[in-house]
Amino acid sequence: MQSKATTVDAYLASLPEDRRAALSALRAVFLKNLDKDYREGMQYGMIGYFVPHEVFPPGYHCDPRQPLPFAGMASQKGHLSLYMMCTYSHAGTKSWFEQAWRATGKKLDMGKACVRFKRIEDVPLEVVGEAIRRMPAKKWIEIYTQSLAAMGRGVDGKPLKKGGGGKAEGGSVKKATKKAGAARPAKKVKKKARTAKRKG
Repeated sequence: MQSKATTVDAYLASLPEDRRAALSALRAVFLKNLDKDYREGMQYGMIGYFVPHEVFPPGYHCDPRQPLPFAGMASQKGHLSLYMMCTYSHAGTKSWFEQAWRATGKKLDMGKACVRFKRIEDVPLEVVGEAIRRMPAKKWIEIYTQSLAAMGRGVDGKPLKKGGGGKAEGGSVKKATKKAGAARPAKKVKKKARTAKRKG
């Protein structure tokens, strides 16, 4: 559920006591472990942690007016949510996060980037803290831009241009490079064959 609160304190104050206590405990972990280049604020109707425009001017490619999201937390209708964008964009981080969480013996109810829980006791706070420490803003920006490039897009979300000046026609940069690379050797082989024929 998106809140209309404009500050984190106002958001927390609007919650039932048990939920406010749970998110406040989770918030304390974030504030203790966040890299200095992240900021806290309200984003998309929830408590958000993001890379501000002064650190990463392009902002979020889906809406450049928004700073680049990193993580968030919210009180939903039937549960509490923890959002870790870095686990969605980086397979290695997601794998580590899942293994570290389960190694504590606590149940993990997780989608692509959203962890759902009922009580703060269900969350291994030390794992969340380490996940935050492992992802300073500079590293998150690098992973984010690489993820966009793999989709054939620049930091503004627009298709990357090919060397010839035309726009990529969909697919990833890797696929486009692979196709281009596959075509070049064939031309070289034909050229060598013609040269050998003339010499013969």
